[in-house]
Amino acid sequence: MSVQHASLAAGRWRSFSLADQLANVGSEVERALKWSEKNNVEYGRMAFERALELLQLTISDPRHIARLKELTRVREALLDYFLGDNEFRSTAESWRSYFFAFAQASAIARRKCAG
Repeated sequence: MSVQHASLAAGRWRSFSLADQLANVGSEVERALKWSEKNNVEYGRMAFERALELLQLTISDPRHIARLKELTRVREALLDYFLGDNEFRSTAESWRSYFFAFAQASAIARRKCAG
């Protein structure tokens, strides 16, 4: 798997808040879900790989050491949903709901900073 987000991997990712990071992961998960629903396996796989890359950058961020258990469980559950037997019984809607909360938090923080 090649690096898709080189500038983020080079350190810029760590300038984002946890909400921003997970909102971005969620955007890629949403793309993977949509492409999968359209039966475009290749585009779905590529979006999922980008989501995993961003999630790994989040897991590697030392600021989130207290959240490591949750972040690694999210990775485990995503792998199970997209590549495994879906033993956790995740749904597209449950993933959308999980990541939507981070998108909302990120948007609220941006509005507060803007004015």
